[in-house]
Amino acid sequence: MYEIDVSLPDSVHVIAGTDDVARPAAPSGTGRWTVSGVQVTARQDAGGSLRLRVAAPGPQGVSKVALRWRHHPGGRPPALVLGDTWERSYGDLQWRGIQPERPLPWYWLGTDPATGTTAGLGVRTRAGALCSWTVDEDGTTLWLDVRSGGLPVLPGERELAAATVVGVTADGSVTPYTALQPLCSAMSPDPLLPEQPVVGCNNWYYAYGRDFGPDAVLRDADTIAEYAGDHPVRPFCVVDDGWTEGGGSAPGGPWDTGLPGVFDDMAGLAAGMAERGARPGVWFRPLLSRIETKGMRTDVGRPGRIPLDPSLDDTLTTVAADVARFRAWGFELIKHDFSTYDVFGRFHPDTPPEMAGPGWRLADRTRTTAEVLVALYRAIAEAAGDALVIGCNTVGHLAAGLVQVQRTGDDTSGRHWERTRRMGINTLGFRLAQHNRFYALDADCVPCTPATEWALNRQFLDLVARSGTALFVSVDPAARTAQTDADLTAAVRLALDGGAPGGVEPLDWLSTTAPRRWRSAGEDLTYSWSQPWGAWPLLPG
Repeated sequence: MYEIDVSLPDSVHVIAGTDDVARPAAPSGTGRWTVSGVQVTARQDAGGSLRLRVAAPGPQGVSKVALRWRHHPGGRPPALVLGDTWERSYGDLQWRGIQPERPLPWYWLGTDPATGTTAGLGVRTRAGALCSWTVDEDGTTLWLDVRSGGLPVLPGERELAAATVVGVTADGSVTPYTALQPLCSAMSPDPLLPEQPVVGCNNWYYAYGRDFGPDAVLRDADTIAEYAGDHPVRPFCVVDDGWTEGGGSAPGGPWDTGLPGVFDDMAGLAAGMAERGARPGVWFRPLLSRIETKGMRTDVGRPGRIPLDPSLDDTLTTVAADVARFRAWGFELIKHDFSTYDVFGRFHPDTPPEMAGPGWRLADRTRTTAEVLVALYRAIAEAAGDALVIGCNTVGHLAAGLVQVQRTGDDTSGRHWERTRRMGINTLGFRLAQHNRFYALDADCVPCTPATEWALNRQFLDLVARSGTALFVSVDPAARTAQTDADLTAAVRLALDGGAPGGVEPLDWLSTTAPRRWRSAGEDLTYSWSQPWGAWPLLPG
């Protein structure tokens, strides 16, 4: 198992301006191609990775670049292919046979169970382009979306550092999961990781932002502290959506006060949580405002729900000030959410071919969307100081190195087990190799509620605790029993220890989207995720 030297592509095509025609670029020297006033360069560095840069000084700009390799890094076409997703996954990660048109954001891994060979390619984190791959029988193509919003980027004389390509190959002595780990390490050379295991509670999946106040938050802090006992690593207690006006529907800012008459003293609340033995955490939605403000977009939105443009300095100043205020209030964990939706106007289930629709614009056309998002995540990270940052509905491949924890899947549920099965188990199994290589992975909360079956939730609880990934629980007081408390106490303390030795590894992930068989601490475990009727054919809300 080893990293490979990534060769120069065999051909390059460019979509310049808005004509949506991929024009072949002519070689103009080793590792250089030119067409329509756009120049693409590729240079191998000392470690064998391939650095890609794009220059487009003309007035039409550039939209996309396609780089084609007419071979596979493993020497032959893979039998099964795995890719990532643009942002959160939506229960849709899986190994499939070759599907030439299937977009594979950020990286791909191919394997052949008959021979045991595994190989893949990816781009380094915090790329300057939104990158995806396609794989077919004859080779592989890297697609660089360098647009600004939905329009061609206009970088002027600035050369874009679009992406750095890395790759791995492995023989049959290792599993595909084991091969994915060094690919993730190669893509993410500088992760920002938490100093201790991340464990805590979050009130969303029983409160859903409704009818709760400081007393309920402090009760949750007591509960998670009780589960942790005298463990030296202290758990977090996160106040999710619902602490401001318009709560329960993911409202926007301003984030300078809590809900009047209820959350009037956020600093006092944080202090009360800490006094009970829990580290205070808070949720917010940085790119939405309830009022007109500097940095707002004027092309979308409606009164009371106005998106902000992250390409504007005014927006970054506002967001940084919000984060600094939370830190001054005493919050030690800051969870920022919905920024991908507020930039692109949609979520990205089922992996669409591109994140942005055509036509819409960012105010700053000189930078790519990827560059703008990285700048947003960096502004939040810098303002957070020593607070822990969790990205939710953020582009994980661009946030790696700027968040300590990443919510890698869509919401689990305190109302329907099926959502937890589909979302939580899928993202844990298929993105687990990113854990402690990109960030600490968060597969979302384990609910303990009257509406969901504890016999199923406790299995998910056990798996997450063993994995060493972030464990958050959402415990409805009405669902607490001697059994649930015993299960939660054992899992919380195992997670605070860092999980089972060696974590966990999915064993049957080549053939299912919800792995049942896992290896943990030298033993094989089998979980049953099915309700009496199986799985819902359609996902309940």
